[in-house]
Amino acid sequence: MRIGLLGGGVIARLFLDHVHAAGGDARVVAIAGRGPASPSRALADHYGVPFVVGAAALVEARPDVVVEAASHDAVREHAEALLSSGIAMIVLSGGALADDALRGRLERAAAAGHALLYVPSGGIGGLDALKAACAAGVDEVSIAVTKPPAAWKGIAYVERLGIDLDRLTGPVTLFEGSAREGVPHFPANVNIAAVLALAGAGFDLTRLRVVADPALRFNTHFIHVKGRTGTIDIRFESVPSPDNPKTAMLACYSALAAFRQFASPVRYGT
Repeated sequence: MRIGLLGGGVIARLFLDHVHAAGGDARVVAIAGRGPASPSRALADHYGVPFVVGAAALVEARPDVVVEAASHDAVREHAEALLSSGIAMIVLSGGALADDALRGRLERAAAAGHALLYVPSGGIGGLDALKAACAAGVDEVSIAVTKPPAAWKGIAYVERLGIDLDRLTGPVTLFEGSAREGVPHFPANVNIAAVLALAGAGFDLTRLRVVADPALRFNTHFIHVKGRTGTIDIRFESVPSPDNPKTAMLACYSALAAFRQFASPVRYGT
């Protein structure tokens, strides 16, 4: 298995560590960045992996699968060309697919290139039950994404709210509405809401609540589904990555689990 990586953060590092420790036939053939000063370059140099810039150079490296762990922009800039070239993609920045036009292009590119477009569950689960419930018919699908205040720093939408995240004395709702409206406001923080919408009732019918809570130690998410098959209520308490509080460790390992499933002829659940 020849692997390409988009991104130079904690998920890319996890993949590199896993591949180097596992040995075998899997190897990372390229890490792509936006330019010579990209953090991906330092990571590539550290692990002795070729560094490339742009989708064309990544295609030339001939990966079997590319793991995107960078940003919504990386999905917009690279995914269509990769899928059209017959290269499978594991996309962690699922929030980019709230753009119907982009999602349509990527789905068509995947079909034309006979390449898998795979969006893992990230920092949540229960998507197999959600899919089954939606097949029967659902009345309500909602998710509350609740994190410590530090996870919401540096986000333009939050800064425009004028909330002092360092002085919160209790939970504060930063957004409440449809996933369609809310996901673009938090491009690095609520990709799980996008995955829930993609797997279930869609962006317009999936309700999203975003909360900063100073009492939390963990990223805590609540999923509620109600429909013909019954009611599903799931709570997740996810340890934030020590290197990036915006990302849960579960999301990091979800990417690795997706890769292992991608290469396996046997699948259990999603």
